[in-house]
Amino acid sequence: MSTLFGTDGVRGLANGLITAELSLQLAQAAAVVLGHNAVEGGRRPTAVIARDPRISGDFIAAAIEAGLASSGIDVYDAGVLPTPAAAFLVADLDADFGVMISASHNPAPDNGIKFLARGGQKLDDALEDAIEAELAKPQPRPVGADVGRIRRFADAEDRYIVHLLQTLPHRLDGLKVVLDCAHGAASGCSPEVFSNAGAEIVVIGADPDGNNINDGYGSTHMERLQAAVLEHGADLGIAHDGDADRCLAVDHEGTVVDGDQIMAVMAIAMNEAGRLADNTLVATVMSNLGLKLALRDAGITIRETGVGDRYVLEEMRDGGYSLGGEQSGHVIFAEYATTGDGVLTGLQLAAQVAATGRSLKDLAGVMNKLPQVLTNVKGVDRAAVKTDAGVQQAVREAQEVLGETGRVLLRPSGTEPVVRVMVEAADMDTAQRIAGELAETVRTRLALQPAPAV
Repeated sequence: MSTLFGTDGVRGLANGLITAELSLQLAQAAAVVLGHNAVEGGRRPTAVIARDPRISGDFIAAAIEAGLASSGIDVYDAGVLPTPAAAFLVADLDADFGVMISASHNPAPDNGIKFLARGGQKLDDALEDAIEAELAKPQPRPVGADVGRIRRFADAEDRYIVHLLQTLPHRLDGLKVVLDCAHGAASGCSPEVFSNAGAEIVVIGADPDGNNINDGYGSTHMERLQAAVLEHGADLGIAHDGDADRCLAVDHEGTVVDGDQIMAVMAIAMNEAGRLADNTLVATVMSNLGLKLALRDAGITIRETGVGDRYVLEEMRDGGYSLGGEQSGHVIFAEYATTGDGVLTGLQLAAQVAATGRSLKDLAGVMNKLPQVLTNVKGVDRAAVKTDAGVQQAVREAQEVLGETGRVLLRPSGTEPVVRVMVEAADMDTAQRIAGELAETVRTRLALQPAPAV
């Protein structure tokens, strides 16, 4: 089991956890696992590398490129581009693997390294474990003509933009759209895509300086986008995060439209067009119950997964499903992408507004979001949450009170002595009351006992 890789690659403080030395070593290990071990016939492996604009990306990219080239990998440097662009380019170039340098929505001092397998697919646990195991082994040292070359991928952004425009089911002429690029990886390509698609655009958060990524802008800070939509009288607003693999939206009245609502709009549209495989959407257990109720009424099934877009992707691949995602705005269109793509999602959502002539507020109104309360109970035995009889009885009683108009979810943290209590109900008072009662039960029954005195 990998201790270095988290749920989405290796992430941490740049020059803290993510050092130049670690970056080079990870690259050398990946060169073996994803390159030489996966390539037949003695062909030299190729890799695509991209990054978001945070300042530490310069030295991390240099170290990774050095590690790959010194291990006999030809490297195509795509520069600053979104994570989904890197995934697309791996497949489009028919490269053997890819590397994305980004800490997504984290603040600028952090950074991360994410590897992509052939075809632009996220790595499974076994491949991550193999890369980590390879770190302890002596690395190959080719010489002479066997070392890799590093080339600038000159038309990388153009290829990605053309790909996005080719997915467009309806032009955006007549729409005014505000784009918030989080001073991140989509600052160049997102405005160009929406403009080429016919929209009148207003752009905010698109002046990256290496240190301002996600700083008061983007999908984790929606206030500026809400204000800009109202100020400019826009039809809608689109917010990306730092690496642009997610998308949240704002309707013309300045109300946030989250990932669940975006999935509801797109699932119904795709189902009506005969493009929703098996009439099914894949979502996580954290999606609002209102999504399931809305789609049930539309004759659409939801397949639930654990929290994390990698689990959504696995379920989509295993079942051949065409649409999935998370409340946070990771939305995956399997027909066009191998990962969540915030620019693609925003484009498809805006196209639905343009094609129907209906406002985003009207379209998103198909889903009634139930009030949701999330409480973190700290200092408890998270491992016992699913086995303690008293806790399980309290959950059953709460679910009986809520009936079909509410939901209870108790989820242990993966890293801390914390249990997350989530309650949805028809009204906020009921959700808060039941969440408080369940939190107290968890706190009382699962409290960690102090260590005995020595």
